[in-house]
Amino acid sequence: MNLQPLEDRIVVRPAEAEETTISGLVIPDTAKEKPQQGEVLAVGPGRRAESSCELIPLDIGVGDSVVYSKYGGTEITVDGEDLLILSSRDVLAKSVAGGKKKK
Repeated sequence: MNLQPLEDRIVVRPAEAEETTISGLVIPDTAKEKPQQGEVLAVGPGRRAESSCELIPLDIGVGDSVVYSKYGGTEITVDGEDLLILSSRDVLAKSVAGGKKKK
């Protein structure tokens, strides 16, 4: 993927929607809920502070799994893959790749 997000935006590969219920019923495409989590593929450099113009980096890194707002972001297709561009404000939580904590 040759896509670099700007400012405080991130590119996310949404998780696949559930195909069946726990009891085994198949969910039709029209009834599937949009996933609200995914894997971070690219991260912008961060946003500039209004007063000092200092760059404020993001707390999100490539490979992190994130949970985001249900209707946040812009859907795009790159190389046949459906992706989502989100503002960092749309990200509600993250889990660090591999279970390691960032310092």
